[in-house]
Amino acid sequence: MLSKDQRHKRIQEIISTESIATQAELVGRLRESGVNITQATVSRDINELRLVRLPVGKGRHRYSLAQVGQHDNVQNELAQLFQSFVTDVDRGENVLVIRTADGHATGVALLLDRLRRDDIVGTIAGEDTIFVVARTVQDGETLMEELNELMLG
Repeated sequence: MLSKDQRHKRIQEIISTESIATQAELVGRLRESGVNITQATVSRDINELRLVRLPVGKGRHRYSLAQVGQHDNVQNELAQLFQSFVTDVDRGENVLVIRTADGHATGVALLLDRLRRDDIVGTIAGEDTIFVVARTVQDGETLMEELNELMLG
């Protein structure tokens, strides 16, 4: 039986060499390689590894490791994800709620975290929703304007 770290490394190896579109496909591929795993565990692993689903054309997607580089690269990738997958940004005081297409909240939140901005206290991502906590109400207003600009391109 693999440890969690070993399982995570195996998942990273699989998605970096194969086009895996769904959790079920990943479960099947892991089982083929001798890892007895449930879909619930794979779902948790995907969140912990902060995997993103990237479009590969014709309405298909595949899991990928989030590409994290310098600030400019993160900003550019975040803009692409916002334009492709973010459907709404709303705010209540210093808390922003970002709605995404199903399965894309984690990838967007990862890139927001990688910006390491002082005005963002933190993010929490689900399947299609991200909570972003801004440091102040004013920071929340400014951040919402910036995120709306990203979404609109």
